[in-house]
Amino acid sequence: MLTILRAWRLVFLLAVTLLLAPFQLASVSLGLELQRRIPVFYHRLVARTLRIRVDVYGTPSKERPMLFIANHSSWLDIVIYSGLAPVSFVAKSEIAKWPGFSILAKLQRSVFVERRRGKTKAGVNDIQTRLRAGDNLVLFAEGTSGDGNSVAPFKSAMFSAAEIDLGNGRVPLVQPVALAYTHLDGFPLGPRARHRLTWYGKVSLPSHLWRVLGQGHARVAVDFGPVVRATDFSSRKELAQFCYREVSERHGRAISGRAPAPAAAGARAATPQAAVPPPA
Repeated sequence: MLTILRAWRLVFLLAVTLLLAPFQLASVSLGLELQRRIPVFYHRLVARTLRIRVDVYGTPSKERPMLFIANHSSWLDIVIYSGLAPVSFVAKSEIAKWPGFSILAKLQRSVFVERRRGKTKAGVNDIQTRLRAGDNLVLFAEGTSGDGNSVAPFKSAMFSAAEIDLGNGRVPLVQPVALAYTHLDGFPLGPRARHRLTWYGKVSLPSHLWRVLGQGHARVAVDFGPVVRATDFSSRKELAQFCYREVSERHGRAISGRAPAPAAAGARAATPQAAVPPPA
């Protein structure tokens, strides 16, 4: 039965992907607003198919441009964030060469950057170009994916992307946000079981994808912190340290079960039931 479930989910998601990809490609090529809406619909459908429920805490800002600073522990992070808001991602350059997934990343207008010393300036310039265009970007500030049990210190180099003048004295907004995988089939995930949803280290992407396709009901906490600006801090390092403290604290509360009540009903992307609901 488990193999049948995995196969059904895989075939369904492939069919949806092939159906929507041409519309997204056309929207991106023509610069239509639809290029921001299709990924939201698509990833909500992916989350529903995989039976992932999202509990949202805090308030995701609706202002643009916004640079979301986040922790990273799985390819599922992309599904969760994209289902909550129209965003693109700052991704490592290697992803642009991955078979299949590179196409999806490009269709979502990801910004591919090299994090090697001496290569960050070009990446910062690319991020700033997108922020000037009014896009929302998610920056995984750890520089890699972790096991989901803690948050690694943030690398500050890319934070200089927020130090630009958008005109009339405006600068991009920055919002730290924490994501934690908290439950599976109604049971809290402990440190030894969280790897069933997180993807890190030397685990191959196909094997982890196959494992997730067979999982039951998962629950994820997304906790948005305060909105700030780079000009609120004396340096990009201070901004990075502030974002790290916010994300680390909120992540720790979520995995320990100390998170506050989810956001009150209101905007669609601010409520767990409306953001990415479980299947009926």
